[in-house]
Amino acid sequence: MTQTFMAQEIAEIPSSVAACLSQNAESLGTIADRLRQFDPQLVITVARGSSDHAASYFKYACEILSGIPVASVGPSVASVYNAKLRLPRTLGLAISQSGQSPDIVAMTRAAHASDAITVALTNNPDSNLARESSYCLPLHCGPERSVAATKSFVTSVVGGLALLAAWQDDSDLSHALAALPEACAQALGCDWGALSDRLVRAPALFVLGRGAGYAIASEMALKFKETSAIHAEAYSAAEVLHGPAALVERGFPVLGMICEDAARENFAATAQKLHQQGADVFVTADLPDLVALPAPPPLHPLVDPLLRVVSFYAFIEGLARRRGLAPDTPRHLRKVTETV
Repeated sequence: MTQTFMAQEIAEIPSSVAACLSQNAESLGTIADRLRQFDPQLVITVARGSSDHAASYFKYACEILSGIPVASVGPSVASVYNAKLRLPRTLGLAISQSGQSPDIVAMTRAAHASDAITVALTNNPDSNLARESSYCLPLHCGPERSVAATKSFVTSVVGGLALLAAWQDDSDLSHALAALPEACAQALGCDWGALSDRLVRAPALFVLGRGAGYAIASEMALKFKETSAIHAEAYSAAEVLHGPAALVERGFPVLGMICEDAARENFAATAQKLHQQGADVFVTADLPDLVALPAPPPLHPLVDPLLRVVSFYAFIEGLARRRGLAPDTPRHLRKVTETV
């Protein structure tokens, strides 16, 4: 059988991560020096789709590591409503694989005009987004032909984490990022076949996460929808008991992105409660009565959730094919979506 573009691009994740880190090293130092001088008191993110999940990942990492609040700004504030935001001492982070969506470009232009420092994370350094930004950090992941973003999502997260590590001069995070390409290769070898067997005919499931893991849960839920036609909903493990758990009955599948971090104990308790309601619960941890999915050894609390999505991508490409779908060309979708 011919390998899909999606499978090829997933296999390129370790080398793409290595390229993103090595080829941006000098630029990261320059931007970090500027940010330390500027001393931002607020960070805004501008993104849509998978890129917005990467922005959400950055939000949790930045707030945890630096204490600086991060807010997602609706691109239509500038592109449709023509409103001008007041952004003193603000860092604006715009994330777009193509760098061409008019609304992302318009909001970035508006932020730059309001004296924010703007940084573009894009796979196209010659794009309109890159030109409208104070700085550009190219993803360096090469062409991505499958509609579903995989290596570009991972490198978007890596670019944001690398920026944060350089800006905050955090050696632990920097060392974890240096080890990430090899860890990604390990993650690709994790077999989630038990989950594939359970979901091959499933119509719906919940995907749970905490912190940066919630951003990963959101990305996974999107991929379930677009590649495998499964109605997946992402929830924080802290929120799922506030209403959504009413849907959980015997046999309902739940996927939990449990990591070795400060949220582990409470997350595990939530997973056990859903199991007691009758759910089929799969988790990336070893817990009694729950189905354990393999994960690489812990690397860093702000990096480990990203390794889960690398394993997931290999799993979801195979699941889509098992369900008789073409993961490269999901119905009704195209690679570049330009919104206003």
